[in-house]
Amino acid sequence: MANPANPNVLEFTSENWAQEVEKSDKPVMVDFWGPGCPPCVQLSLLIDRLANQFAGKVKVGKLNVYDSPDVASKFGITSIPRVFFFNGGDKPKRSIIGLTSEAEMVKIVNSVLLDQ
Repeated sequence: MANPANPNVLEFTSENWAQEVEKSDKPVMVDFWGPGCPPCVQLSLLIDRLANQFAGKVKVGKLNVYDSPDVASKFGITSIPRVFFFNGGDKPKRSIIGLTSEAEMVKIVNSVLLDQ
C-alpha cells in the first residue's frame, strides 16, 4: 500500500513482507520505525526524498515495528530508526542504525544498485 503523502513510499507489513521485499525484482530500502520516535520523524523526510530520487530503481517502504513485531524480531530490531537494504531474498545487504546524512544514504543506495 502506498503512502498517500508520497506514492513512492510503500507501507510494509507482516502480510506483504515476503511479496514486497523478499521477492522484489529490484533493491528494497526498508525504514523500520515507530510512532512517538522523534528521530524516526526526522529520518522520514529523508526517506521521502530518496524515494522520489530513486523512483523506479529502488523500492522504498516503511515498516511500523509495533504493527509488525514479528518482522522486527526476525531482523533483531531493538532500536529505531533502522534502515535495511535488501537486494532479493531475506538477508539485508546493508543497514544503518539511527540517523545519518543524506549523502551517506545516497552512497549506500548507489552501492546496493551496483551490486545488482
